[in-house]
Amino acid sequence: MNFRFQSFLKFVLFFSLLVACKEKGEGPVTKKTPEQLATEALSGTGTAQWTVAGGGSVTRDGQNVTSTYATFELIFNAGTSKTYSTKNGGELFDANGNWSFAGTNFDKFILTGSKPAATREISFTQTGTTLRLDFRIPLPGARVDGTSALSGNYTFNLVKK
Repeated sequence: MNFRFQSFLKFVLFFSLLVACKEKGEGPVTKKTPEQLATEALSGTGTAQWTVAGGGSVTRDGQNVTSTYATFELIFNAGTSKTYSTKNGGELFDANGNWSFAGTNFDKFILTGSKPAATREISFTQTGTTLRLDFRIPLPGARVDGTSALSGNYTFNLVKK
């Protein structure tokens, strides 16, 4: 009888040790959807601010126009209503509005507003602390006040602020 009790006691101690050694907080790993990953690329965990200043650049039809947008900033906010705001967007970007993904690949977004960059599909690539935006402003509709032409293929290389 004593032998059975010792064997049972060893089993209980061994099982208790296994349970005690289990890592706390372990749970099922939830995989993020492609949309969640794309949203985080633009807005981080809630808000992300991107700027030309500090190492960014802007080209239009292959020509450097960084000086025109040297102080440009684009701020993305995630949440139930995805919003954006810009600073120093010139005649190209609205000051604020909403943004949404274009399609289901989640590599393009569309901004609301009335300026030329609004309602265009803007392709984006986020790598580390850089965000590249590519979009095209076609003619007609690229003229501001009937004088300055903004049409062309744009590439904004922004850095995280």
